[in-house]
Amino acid sequence: MSMKTFVLCKLTPGKEQTAVRTIRAIEGVNEVYMVFGGWDMILSAESDTVDKLSSLIVSRIRSVDGVAATETLVTTSL
Repeated sequence: MSMKTFVLCKLTPGKEQTAVRTIRAIEGVNEVYMVFGGWDMILSAESDTVDKLSSLIVSRIRSVDGVAATETLVTTSL
Protein backbone atom coordinates (compact mmCIF):
# COMPACT_ATOMS: atom_id res chain seq x y z
CA MET A 1 0.00 0.00 0.00
CA SER A 2 1.35 3.38 -0.97
CA MET A 3 1.48 6.36 1.39
CA LYS A 4 0.64 9.67 -0.26
CA THR A 5 2.02 12.86 1.21
CA PHE A 6 2.04 16.56 0.52
CA VAL A 7 5.19 18.48 1.35
CA LEU A 8 5.08 22.25 1.83
CA CYS A 9 8.41 23.93 1.04
CA LYS A 10 9.94 27.32 1.70
CA LEU A 11 12.56 28.14 -0.89
CA THR A 12 15.61 30.36 -0.71
CA PRO A 13 15.18 33.54 -2.78
CA GLY A 14 17.13 33.34 -6.01
CA LYS A 15 17.38 29.53 -5.91
CA GLU A 16 13.74 28.68 -6.65
CA GLN A 17 14.06 27.59 -10.28
CA THR A 18 17.04 25.33 -9.68
CA ALA A 19 15.42 23.77 -6.60
CA VAL A 20 12.16 23.10 -8.46
CA ARG A 21 13.98 21.44 -11.39
CA THR A 22 15.96 19.26 -8.99
CA ILE A 23 12.89 18.27 -6.96
CA ARG A 24 10.82 17.42 -10.06
CA ALA A 25 13.52 14.90 -11.03
CA ILE A 26 13.45 13.04 -7.69
CA GLU A 27 11.94 9.56 -7.92
CA GLY A 28 8.78 9.38 -5.80
CA VAL A 29 7.82 13.03 -6.36
CA ASN A 30 4.64 13.07 -8.45
CA GLU A 31 3.60 16.71 -8.77
CA VAL A 32 5.13 20.09 -7.96
CA TYR A 33 3.21 23.37 -7.68
CA MET A 34 4.50 26.87 -7.02
CA VAL A 35 2.12 28.75 -4.68
CA PHE A 36 1.70 32.14 -3.03
CA GLY A 37 1.38 32.57 0.73
CA GLY A 38 3.38 31.25 3.66
CA TRP A 39 4.90 28.50 1.52
CA ASP A 40 6.52 28.73 -1.91
CA MET A 41 5.92 25.23 -3.24
CA ILE A 42 3.73 22.20 -2.61
CA LEU A 43 4.66 18.77 -3.88
CA SER A 44 2.96 15.42 -3.74
CA ALA A 45 4.99 12.27 -3.19
CA GLU A 46 4.39 8.58 -2.62
CA SER A 47 6.23 5.80 -0.86
CA ASP A 48 5.31 2.32 0.33
CA THR A 49 6.85 2.57 3.83
CA VAL A 50 7.39 5.24 6.48
CA ASP A 51 11.16 4.62 6.34
CA LYS A 52 11.26 5.20 2.58
CA LEU A 53 9.06 8.26 2.97
CA SER A 54 11.36 9.64 5.65
CA SER A 55 14.40 9.04 3.44
CA LEU A 56 12.69 10.71 0.48
CA ILE A 57 11.89 13.83 2.47
CA VAL A 58 14.92 14.12 4.76
CA SER A 59 17.69 12.81 2.52
CA ARG A 60 16.46 13.86 -0.90
CA ILE A 61 14.06 16.83 -0.71
CA ARG A 62 15.46 18.69 2.31
CA SER A 63 19.00 18.31 1.00
CA VAL A 64 18.22 20.18 -2.23
CA ASP A 65 20.10 23.47 -2.40
CA GLY A 66 17.44 26.16 -2.10
CA VAL A 67 15.03 24.31 0.20
CA ALA A 68 14.96 26.33 3.42
CA ALA A 69 12.16 24.51 5.30
CA THR A 70 9.53 21.80 4.84
CA GLU A 71 6.34 20.61 6.46
CA THR A 72 4.99 17.18 5.59
CA LEU A 73 1.31 16.24 5.53
CA VAL A 74 0.66 12.50 5.38
CA THR A 75 -2.74 11.54 4.00
CA THR A 76 -5.12 9.07 5.59
CA SER A 77 -8.17 7.23 4.37
CA LEU A 78 -11.36 7.39 6.37
